Amino acid sequence: MTPSVDTSLGMTLLPFVLSVTAGSVDVITFLRLGRLFTAHITGNMVILAAHLVDGGTAPMAPILSVPVFIAVLGLTRLLAAGLEIMQTDSLRPLLALQAVLLSGMLLLCVTAGAERDPNARIMITAGMLGVAAMAVQNALVQISLRGAAPTAVMTSNITRFAMDIGTVVFRRDPRDVAAARNRALHTWPTILGFAVGCGVGAACEAAVGLLSLALPASTALIAFALGFSFQHGGSAG
Repeated sequence: MTPSVDTSLGMTLLPFVLSVTAGSVDVITFLRLGRLFTAHITGNMVILAAHLVDGGTAPMAPILSVPVFIAVLGLTRLLAAGLEIMQTDSLRPLLALQAVLLSGMLLLCVTAGAERDPNARIMITAGMLGVAAMAVQNALVQISLRGAAPTAVMTSNITRFAMDIGTVVFRRDPRDVAAARNRALHTWPTILGFAVGCGVGAACEAAVGLLSLALPASTALIAFALGFSFQHGGSAG
């Protein structure tokens, strides 16, 4: 099947909600799960390198995050390929999978009780569920929402947005200006969403601790509901 095509809410609201999800889960896990980045996986590589240089003991969660992320990306692509063979649109199943993973992370953290040590096995497992959820989100944007801006990595989005604004202001070719304006209109919701997610996620974490993971779990469910505003095209060529 071809990637999903937006109808009404389309390429603005769904990427915004996905970015809120990524921003909120990233800041909460960083603050509560031993400085673990679930969305910005490269941040974990920086942390590991810093520990190696200063001679400290590297925490297990960042060590596991990179291979887990890569493995889930591969499994997600395999799942999407299976759905394509069955002539089934991949967007809603992948959104549902992400919501299940984030709900599982919330459930593990809530049931951990007094054992909230980030290096405890149950907390590491919870962190890997968050990493897996973000891998699914990164993959589904590539597979099912082609043309949408990345929803979990903001450096490239901010760079692209700034360059496009410069093109709109300074270029004279109407075609270049129109293309840049169109890209900017698709990029700014993800930047705003991630910033909102980080801010609200941090505030919730300060107020209720790990219960704040209910925020990304809830926005993932909202994203799944928004998936029904999309329609798929015909068979892929």
